[in-house]
Amino acid sequence: MIIRAICQVVVCLLTVAAVRTAADETPPLKPVSAFGGITDERARSAALFVEAAKVIMSPRCLNCHPSTREVTQGDDLHLHVPFVSAGRYGVGAPGLPCRSCHASSNTTTLADSVRSIPGSQGWALAPASMAWQGKSIGDICEQIQDPARNGGKNLDKLRQHIAADPVVAWGFQPGEGRIPAPGTQAQLAELIDAWIATGAQCPTR
Repeated sequence: MIIRAICQVVVCLLTVAAVRTAADETPPLKPVSAFGGITDERARSAALFVEAAKVIMSPRCLNCHPSTREVTQGDDLHLHVPFVSAGRYGVGAPGLPCRSCHASSNTTTLADSVRSIPGSQGWALAPASMAWQGKSIGDICEQIQDPARNGGKNLDKLRQHIAADPVVAWGFQPGEGRIPAPGTQAQLAELIDAWIATGAQCPTR
């Protein structure tokens, strides 16, 4: 019993260390107030989006916005293993839907190579029109506010998506074995709110 208890403590300590290591590798987000010194509103708006892009360009987001309908995963954006296709609606092909493996929350595994299977409510890929991989921050900035290319969202709906969507929230708590997106969902939402309020300006490509 004593040996078992010691083992449990060691496992807990190793788990905490792994979480801390992942958090330490994640750069923080600057608060909106950090951009108050930029007097030109258009320049401040563009700078706010560049800061928000630390999240948008992170692997946690890019894997949900692949350049093709072939799903990617991992920090290096490698093809999903096993190979899967997004299907017509972004939730997998008939016979192999995303929900076959991805539950409504992260699932811890016993494997060393894959320590957890990601999951959240509404787990799916972004629409094909919202493919981001390989694009510049400026290109994504223009795309993200274009209803013809962002799933029909105006800026208010885009704000709601960033602030409340559970799949966006997952990026900040992606499960063991993955580096979370920088900052928090609330911090990202504040940056996007300020970006919109200053005219939703885009940085130069």
